[in-house]
Amino acid sequence: MRVGVHKVKMGNPGDVSDLKRQIEEGSIKPHEIVAMIGKTEGNGGANDFTRGFATQSLSLLLAPYLDLSPDAVAKRIAFVWSGGTEGVLSPHTTVFTRSEAEPATGKRLAIGIAMTRDFLPEEVGTMAEVREVAAAVRIALEEAGIDDPRDVHYVQVKGPLLTPALVTDAESRGAKLVTNDPNGSKPYARGATALGVAVALGEVDEADLSDDAIAKRMDLYSSVANTSAGGELRNCEILLFGNSSKAGGDLRIGHAVLKDVVDGDAVRAAIANAVGDDADPAVALDRVKAIFAKAEAPVGGMLRGSRTTMLSDADIHYERHARAALGAVITSITGDAKIFVSGGTEHQCKPGEAPIAAIVQV
Repeated sequence: MRVGVHKVKMGNPGDVSDLKRQIEEGSIKPHEIVAMIGKTEGNGGANDFTRGFATQSLSLLLAPYLDLSPDAVAKRIAFVWSGGTEGVLSPHTTVFTRSEAEPATGKRLAIGIAMTRDFLPEEVGTMAEVREVAAAVRIALEEAGIDDPRDVHYVQVKGPLLTPALVTDAESRGAKLVTNDPNGSKPYARGATALGVAVALGEVDEADLSDDAIAKRMDLYSSVANTSAGGELRNCEILLFGNSSKAGGDLRIGHAVLKDVVDGDAVRAAIANAVGDDADPAVALDRVKAIFAKAEAPVGGMLRGSRTTMLSDADIHYERHARAALGAVITSITGDAKIFVSGGTEHQCKPGEAPIAAIVQV
């Protein structure tokens, strides 16, 4: 396996011109595309339709190249979107390709992809979702050729949240939901999928979990999960990234934990971890191919002894504040604003902390 990583600019959620250019130039081969992870300029909420629009637009572009219908393209390729490009964050997508290659000397970047079944509304944010995601992560781990869970550095999960239509459906059947608030379902949805990752990788014992623990027991978490929820999905898509001795190519991935949204040292640590823990991250900056991170408001609104208004601002949700802040910090270090920064860290690192992963060329 050889994994390729390609950044694609997007002028709007329907703009496919840069991907088309890279395909026509031969740098991206459509038949090798297995996944995309991107940012759109939507609001990131339950009514953010830019994510579905972006998937539709890219599927329409790729359909003739792959001789498939647009719907079949969306089933063949895992599309993961996060809405919200506040501050300097640039709308884009990262295209992942996979091809045959002989194993390299040393471990190299590998990717495993798996999907869960569709969930009923009453299953979103519950142990049913935790268990299904855990099973899918194990499948992705095997597909990636990774034997040791410690070689996993980033697991991206995109799953469903509750929409008004799904809430109405459940209520008509007398089914109990984790909440009747669509936007309020995001912490449960993100939390359940993160705990699924934690269970599969041995970070959390399933015996310690229950429906009541989801979005409440924040001492239970994964350090490598990065989860999002959207109304455009009914199932969960799992993209697992790690380093495998069975993979070829010249890319590696590493991760670190952000202590807060201005933790530049953690950005450098993730880069160094990808190249090798003894590497000088300053030297490796020009080798960075992609950065993926979560952003969280500081606990109690206090950032290194100073009060912030992230948690008390009635006009701008804290996730938008946090994404903008972290995006600026990462961009100031790497010089590239085409980075994936998503909000909401339920069961993704300790409260106030957040995961960050870096893919580099070695």
